[in-house]
Amino acid sequence: MFSPEGPTLRELAVQALSSVEHGYDLLAPKFDRTPFRTPDSVLDAVASALHRTGPHDDGLDLCCGTGAGVGALAAVCRRSVTGVDFSAGMLDVARARTRPTGPRVSWVRADARALPFTSAFDLVVSFGAFGHFLPRELPGLFAQVHTVLRPGGRFAFPVLAPPRPSSAAFWMLLGFDTVMRVRNALWRPPFVMYYRAFRLGEVRRELERAGFQVDLRALPEFGTRSDGSPRVRMVEARRLP
Repeated sequence: MFSPEGPTLRELAVQALSSVEHGYDLLAPKFDRTPFRTPDSVLDAVASALHRTGPHDDGLDLCCGTGAGVGALAAVCRRSVTGVDFSAGMLDVARARTRPTGPRVSWVRADARALPFTSAFDLVVSFGAFGHFLPRELPGLFAQVHTVLRPGGRFAFPVLAPPRPSSAAFWMLLGFDTVMRVRNALWRPPFVMYYRAFRLGEVRRELERAGFQVDLRALPEFGTRSDGSPRVRMVEARRLP
């Protein structure tokens, strides 16, 4: 992260003391050289899984950032792909990226909680964005996704198995969330980013309440944990008629 190509510690501190939108505007030029960008291995595994549920005509990358997920969508959508994000800086970087051949690609600046579409897509994906939504915002967010999907359309996103309390990763994420809660209690505007607030059981319940049929699909590319459970799964929520 602190390589010459990535953001400096000072730049990250300025970002963390900004709003979410302005913070990502600042980070955008170097975002692809941080650990926050979804790895290509995850994007490719999700695209492979979505190939088996297609064909899809029109896809939406929700909270698309610099557009890494749009390439995965372009591999499975025949007609069009749209990236939506509320950071103008992230969208500027996305537009400047080399576009994949295939479906038409467009970019829209909008808040995921107030999407400017109705029944426009067969497929919605999202990668690594849910930490920016508080648990109480999930019903409204999933209702928005339900609105933009056509009946039978799918909402898909990867989820990593949570680290166990005995692991260093567990305590690192707990420490990060604690620091962010203290920061938001003392500083305005808030910067919502919590790694441990997006819990699969709660997410599944809220998706079902929003009118989705929810399936969990293991992504075999990432193997299993010691108890045999998948390391990474894809949530596939189908909009009911």
